[in-house]
Amino acid sequence: MDGSLDFKTLRESLQAALVATTRTANSIASEDLQFQRTVNPTVGSQLDNSSGRLLNLANGLLKSTANLTGQKVGTLEDADDVDIQWRNIVDVIDSLLEKADTCLDEYTGLIKRKDVPTPADQGRAQKRVKSSNDRLEWSLKRANILKPQNNFERKVDNFAAGPWKPLLSSKPHAKVSLEDSLTTFVDDDNNTQYKHPYETEIKTTPYPEHVYKKREPKEFLPIDSTSAVWIDTYEGVLEMLEELKQAKEIALDLEHHDFRSYTGLLSLMQISTREKDWVIDTLQPWRHKLEVLNEVFADPKIVKVLHGAFMDAIWLQRDLGLYLVGLFDTYHACAVLGYPGRSLGYLLSKFAEFEADKKYQLADWRIRPLPEEMFYYARSDTHYLLYIYDMLVNELIERSTPGKPKPDLLEQVLERSKDVALQRYENPSYNVETGMGPRGWYNVLLKSPTLYNSEQFAVYKAVHQWRDNLARREDESPFFFMTQQVLADIARILPTDKKALWSILDSNAKGLKSHLDHLFDVIQKAREEGVDGPKMMDIFKSDSSIIAPSKRAAVISDDSDIPDVKELKADRSQFWGGVTLSSVWDGTAAKTAKLDGMLEITLPYPADFMDGTATEMEVDQPEEEAPAPQPEPEQVVVNQEFTLRSGGKRKREEESEEEEEASDAEIEDSSAPHTETDAQTGGEAEGDDSDEEEEEEEEEASDKSSKKSKKAAKEKKKQDKEALRAQRRVEKAAKKEAKKKAQEEAAAAAKQAEGEEGEKKDQPFDYSQAASVLRARKTQEDVKKQNKRFNPYGNKGQDGPKGARAHYSAKAAGRTATFKK
Repeated sequence: MDGSLDFKTLRESLQAALVATTRTANSIASEDLQFQRTVNPTVGSQLDNSSGRLLNLANGLLKSTANLTGQKVGTLEDADDVDIQWRNIVDVIDSLLEKADTCLDEYTGLIKRKDVPTPADQGRAQKRVKSSNDRLEWSLKRANILKPQNNFERKVDNFAAGPWKPLLSSKPHAKVSLEDSLTTFVDDDNNTQYKHPYETEIKTTPYPEHVYKKREPKEFLPIDSTSAVWIDTYEGVLEMLEELKQAKEIALDLEHHDFRSYTGLLSLMQISTREKDWVIDTLQPWRHKLEVLNEVFADPKIVKVLHGAFMDAIWLQRDLGLYLVGLFDTYHACAVLGYPGRSLGYLLSKFAEFEADKKYQLADWRIRPLPEEMFYYARSDTHYLLYIYDMLVNELIERSTPGKPKPDLLEQVLERSKDVALQRYENPSYNVETGMGPRGWYNVLLKSPTLYNSEQFAVYKAVHQWRDNLARREDESPFFFMTQQVLADIARILPTDKKALWSILDSNAKGLKSHLDHLFDVIQKAREEGVDGPKMMDIFKSDSSIIAPSKRAAVISDDSDIPDVKELKADRSQFWGGVTLSSVWDGTAAKTAKLDGMLEITLPYPADFMDGTATEMEVDQPEEEAPAPQPEPEQVVVNQEFTLRSGGKRKREEESEEEEEASDAEIEDSSAPHTETDAQTGGEAEGDDSDEEEEEEEEEASDKSSKKSKKAAKEKKKQDKEALRAQRRVEKAAKKEAKKKAQEEAAAAAKQAEGEEGEKKDQPFDYSQAASVLRARKTQEDVKKQNKRFNPYGNKGQDGPKGARAHYSAKAAGRTATFKK
């Protein structure tokens, strides 16, 4: 390439070449290459050569790009591999383009490089700027270093079964000896576990008196004027221990790593007093000797201040054999005080005006030597914590209930802190069949929306167990080999060959390449065994059989005295009071009806379909005062539809018919009480005249006479109804005529008033003489408007119907070509 060409000419030539190449590739893709290969054999050989050359170029480009971005893509052997690894290829190209954009922006000055802040530039006078938008570099998040656990003098057993035994070799500040403390018990899951060795000391030892007293908060020293000591030797630990024994309270924080270890690694420990900060390397081969710190950690006279110490207490037990007596958890102080935020970053911002860069929480804390920015972050977590502790204690005392010997809010925080310190570490295990346990699959599938059949469920369990065993053997996290999403995809897709299995694995599963054959065999074997196996829902349905034995109530074997139920029966209902029970629910009603043989009386009650006989029962009820009459509920007026203008002649006739029907209903309602009274009167007369010795013939005669009387009454009621209806029609016509006459007189008076000369004064509106709005009559103008028809040949914007809203400001003329005369 000629060096005299400027950048503009070079860019134009490159763009022209790329455009020509893209156009040619698109034109080739639109052709039927398979047909051309079949017709002309020479074309097939040319296509094979071109495909091989393109694959070589693509492999070289991806390899160089992956080395630059720290990613990895498999070799493309054929065109199918491009589709299989398309996701990884896109990730690599995107990373390359992002780096190119960043370099161009930095070169043009659009963005500037950010220098790493040093601890000397920080302090309360100059706040540390929070850079949460900056992403942590991959080298700091997933460092490729040798495993430090391989050099530990005390190795970790990932396959340990049974209860986990505490690592204590001595017990400072003990109330109960170490031998008596290391006892076992059976937990709720019927597993044998060791008790907490400092359980008695934590529960019974009181906090120092100065904890309950209000104090003047001691201002923290500027972070640049205090010393931070890095300790990576046992001698340095002993020197630090002597200084810690002189303090009344210390601040403590931990940094943990769990990606390249099965159980996890306590990687760093930060301790601060009022005057000094220490950062201890806990990945040294002699890390088990840090148990000597129990002389301070288990001392109840020294308050240990931590924030969110739930996992910290477990990590200290598991890796170093350290226990916390006299813990004060600032997280629970935030909860009791009702702060809107409960994180350490919130407390640092509220009390110390310090903004912490929390992106280093996800950093790989195994890195040695520790970068300066990570060292500063670790130190700042505990540097301000004692001042925050003073502020929280004072506020807890101020907001506690006065008059009590000890502040109640402060007591709540201390009790919760004791519960945190009493947490115990247990070996990570699980039941392969049921999935129960801290490393089991049961809780994961319980929250998963996917339902697996028998084959998929068998593959899921088999791959989950295989991954767990591999992680224990290699001392890696199970997610280092296979994420939960990849495990679910394998069970859902059920790959049929190794290439399909490799396509499911993500780019981070590079550690499985040497185990791919074994994993494929596990999947095939699980599919064969899972044909007749249980489904996932079968396990969830049998959940009660899994957990029931541990929660089943004890069965009483002896026969205890059962109290007499009759003695516990009340004579009167507490809910119904003295209300007489219905005969429908009383079994004696049928017996009384058979004995008395009383005449049936048909009553319009809803209970009539339950029992055909209505008899009187004599029920012994206690004499009580009649209940006060309950007020009748107000009738709710139902909203009905109405129109502002009445219809034409047909509509008015329908309304008059509805009014007549309504009047008929009123007549029936008014006549109903008389009919019921007559029936009851007749029934009572017949009941009085009846005798038990009357013959059946007399009863039949009385029935016939009653039927005739009912028929006559019905005819009379019909005649009355017709007469009343006619009377109402006459009255209604008279009312309409009078109303019409009144309206005409009012209109005439109004016209006369308008014609008179004189002083015009405002007159109040007379609503009594106003025309009806709901039943208004149509005028001639309304009829004309209604009869006006649409002219399709006129202007669309003037004669046509108007739309809901105008989309254009100008009125467009309508099209006339679609209308023909």
